[in-house]
Amino acid sequence: MSQRGQRMQGQPMIVMSDESQRVKDKDAQEHNINAARAVADAVRSTLGPKGMDKMLVDSMGDVTITNDGVTILKEMDIDNPTAEMIIEVAETQEDEAGDGTTTAVAVTGELLKSAEDLLEQDIHPTAIIKGFHLASEKAREEIDNVAEDVNTDDEELLRKVAETSMTGKGAELNKERLSEIIVDAVQQVTVENTVDLEFIKTETQTGRSSGESELLKGAVISKDPVHDNMPSSVEDADVLLLNEAVEIEETDVDTSVNIDNPDQLQSFLDQEEKQLKEKVEQIKDTGADVVFCQKGIDDMAQHYLAKEGILAVRRVKKSDVAFLKEVLGANVVSDLDSASSGDLGHGDVTRDDGDELFYVEGEDSHGVTLLLRGSTDHVVDELERGVTDALDVVAQTVSDGRVVAGGGAIEVEIASRLRDYADSVSGREQLAVEAFADSLEIVPRVLAENAGLDSIDTLVDLRAAHEDGDQKAGLNVFSSEVEDTFEAGVVEPAHAKEQVASSATEAANLVLKIDDIISAGDLSTDKGDDEGGPGGAGGMGGMGGMGGAM
Repeated sequence: MSQRGQRMQGQPMIVMSDESQRVKDKDAQEHNINAARAVADAVRSTLGPKGMDKMLVDSMGDVTITNDGVTILKEMDIDNPTAEMIIEVAETQEDEAGDGTTTAVAVTGELLKSAEDLLEQDIHPTAIIKGFHLASEKAREEIDNVAEDVNTDDEELLRKVAETSMTGKGAELNKERLSEIIVDAVQQVTVENTVDLEFIKTETQTGRSSGESELLKGAVISKDPVHDNMPSSVEDADVLLLNEAVEIEETDVDTSVNIDNPDQLQSFLDQEEKQLKEKVEQIKDTGADVVFCQKGIDDMAQHYLAKEGILAVRRVKKSDVAFLKEVLGANVVSDLDSASSGDLGHGDVTRDDGDELFYVEGEDSHGVTLLLRGSTDHVVDELERGVTDALDVVAQTVSDGRVVAGGGAIEVEIASRLRDYADSVSGREQLAVEAFADSLEIVPRVLAENAGLDSIDTLVDLRAAHEDGDQKAGLNVFSSEVEDTFEAGVVEPAHAKEQVASSATEAANLVLKIDDIISAGDLSTDKGDDEGGPGGAGGMGGMGGMGGAM
């Protein structure tokens, strides 16, 4: 071997820049687990009927008060790659099941905590990952075995599902009233057990009690007529949905007009008036009684429309126009020259002057609107989040047709069955299955903690009840007793629990499989000039300071 080759062998080869950072092996695993657990710890206090709320203040000073897991995680300024992976768990849970985001994140954090204990016992991550996967598959299977089939016409049970989802959130105070209109709304848009939530629109209004919220068959438009002399309500109306401005058409290029005398000016103005009058005549010729325009309407056109007795509303939101299309069975017209009576929709348009709203109901209206009312903006925002979750879980229950007992009952029962299953698993994977079972019991433990109860005593009582064969024994946080939560009305969709087991396992396994973190610069996801915070999850502020190239 040449002397040059020997010299190269005798010194390390540097392949990373000075700014690069690297964390590997056990340090990387510990780092990732700590970051993930920090996210879980941030939201676990919000779990359950007795959970606390979080106040989130963004960089603009806007305040959000909520205990909705996915909302909290989205609003937090998290700058950590591992922590952002855990946030994806909450987002997936929200998309797939509609609720259970806090549970999913809490279980993920507990799985990684259990995995950390196994790693300290020199159990290889591959064995832990395989064990968690086996446990997740078995858990989903057992949830299906325990689940109760539900008749989608059973309104009482569906209301219990909605009430359980809203309990502990801003919608809880009037959950009986809200659950009724939620179930009614879902049934209005259900065809052969298929729920189309796109046909349910939610509008909010401040200044009144949430108990005054109501369900309206049709659409609600928060606008005023463009002219005082227009009719405010029209029954059996022919409605034109217009996506064209009723204004003077502007040229595509800059132009100037030279006027030598007043007659030329008057002629110019007369020509503009003629154009507007022609547009109004085109609207009249279609037979329209009501016009909802997505764009502007000129003052002169407003006068002519009022003179023809046509109700017109301008600057209607695009989403409202799209919803009106479904409610009224109309076409959205983008060019008045091609508009005809065949484009019109049919229905009743009623004005509520007190609330300053238009109620629009079609003849065969498939769409409905939930009009949610609250005393302040913060109250009505949290109410909307709670109702949206309840809509999702009721829709999921109707589509899936299975429910389970809540209050930690399903988690304790599945944990017990997983421990029995672990005896049939060979190798070190058995320990991972048992750890998975223990991790599921984070749900009843946190429910007890948030209710001010002793979590260990509660868990012991729950295990004893399930050992005696009471599969539906859960914690009633209001009476502090272990009881049949299904009979008590604490009911959750089975699909949400299956999704928790699936998404939490996949996220935990993804984190465990990482044994090396290499960053071109600061170990954070912040692309700005600010340096990351120190260690751990960096107080949700970064991963900087975790050590340089190693």
